Amino acid sequence: MQFDHVAIQVPDVAAAIAWWQGLVPDTSVIYADASWGLVQAGGARVAFVTADEHPDHLAYSVSADELQRFAGEHGREIASHRDGSRSFYLDAPGGHGVELIAYPDVLDEDAE
Repeated sequence: MQFDHVAIQVPDVAAAIAWWQGLVPDTSVIYADASWGLVQAGGARVAFVTADEHPDHLAYSVSADELQRFAGEHGREIASHRDGSRSFYLDAPGGHGVELIAYPDVLDEDAE
């Protein structure tokens, strides 16, 4: 298990990405559409999400096997996403969310 990204709810994904690109030099866009975007900025990965699509959360990358195991342990269903990743959310203390996510390039091997 490895820290992957923090997700922040915003009303406008494109505006949030543009703001971060103006603030943090060399911000690169990993993925973006109207409902969510992911950037690499200052050594961190930050996702911008809309309230109707995703909760605010911290995300941890895991292998496909770990994802399956954790989902079973917590009684959660795994969702498939447009980018090929698969994940589920857990409610953490204080009303915060945690996402466990497996990406296509690590589906058959352990996340480092």
